[in-house]
Amino acid sequence: MVQFKGHRKAYYHNRRQVPVKVGLYCMVEADRGQDMGRVVYIGPGRREWWAFAQDQGVLDIAGEQDLARLHENRGDEWEFYDICREKIQARRLNMDLVAVERQFDHKKITFYFTAENRVDFRELVRDLAGVFCTRIELRQIGVRDEARFKGGMGICGREFCCSGFLHKFVPVTLKMAKVQQLPLNPAKLSGPCGRLRCCLNYEEKLYGELRRNLPKVGAHVTTPAGAGVVRKLDLLRESCLVEVQGEDRYLEFPAGQLHWDGHNSLPLGNPSSRPRR
Repeated sequence: MVQFKGHRKAYYHNRRQVPVKVGLYCMVEADRGQDMGRVVYIGPGRREWWAFAQDQGVLDIAGEQDLARLHENRGDEWEFYDICREKIQARRLNMDLVAVERQFDHKKITFYFTAENRVDFRELVRDLAGVFCTRIELRQIGVRDEARFKGGMGICGREFCCSGFLHKFVPVTLKMAKVQQLPLNPAKLSGPCGRLRCCLNYEEKLYGELRRNLPKVGAHVTTPAGAGVVRKLDLLRESCLVEVQGEDRYLEFPAGQLHWDGHNSLPLGNPSSRPRR
C-alpha cells in the first residue's frame, strides 16, 4: 500500500520483487504514466485490495533525484492552487478549491474541490489546460475527504482516523451511537468535518453483541429481590439497574441473575414516580 499527497492511499502489486520497505518512497504505475508515494504497508492485504493492485504495480525505489523532483512538485502545487483560484473567481463558479496534486511525471494535475451542488467546470478545465499544457482533472470531494486532505488532531488527541489508517470511508449512523448508549449531542458526536465521527463504527459490533445478552430497558424481569423493571443497562459490566417493587432505589444485578421475557418490554407504573438512584 502506497500513500500519496492528502493521505490518499492506493494498492499496488510488487510483481517485479522490488526490495521496498515501509517508510521508503517508491515509483509506481499511475494513470498513463508514473507517480511516487511512500510505502505504508507490505503484505498479502485483503482480498478486495487485489482488484486494484493486480492492475498497477511497483516500478522501483525512488532515488535522490526523484525525491528532489517530488519536492519541486509540491512547491509548484502552491502556485497552481493560486492560479486555479483566480480562474474560479473569474468564472464565478460556486466551488471551493481544497488541494492540488501534480503527478510525478507532470502528465496530469488533479484539482480537488468541494461544492454544495453540481458544478459545470468544463470551461474551467479548458482554461487550466491552456495554462499548464497537460491533462487536467477536477474532482469533486465531500467534507469527509476534505478533512482527510487537511489532516489534524481529533478530540481524542490523536491524528484524524481518515488521515492516519483508514483506507476508505464507511457509513456511520446515529443508531451506532444509540447502541453504545452515547449522549445524542451533535457537538460531541460530530467530527471536524461536520459528519458523525468515524470511530463510532469501531465498537458498534461489540456493543451490539453485548446488548443481545441483556434485557431491554423497560423489560419486566425477575430478580433475586423480586419482580422489577429494567431502567438502565451497563453494557461493559453486563449488568442492569432494576426498579424492584417495594425498594426505594434502583438495584444492580448481573445479567446472569435475571430472568425475563424478551418480548415483554412495557414499563411498570408511571415513569414520573420512579425512585432515584
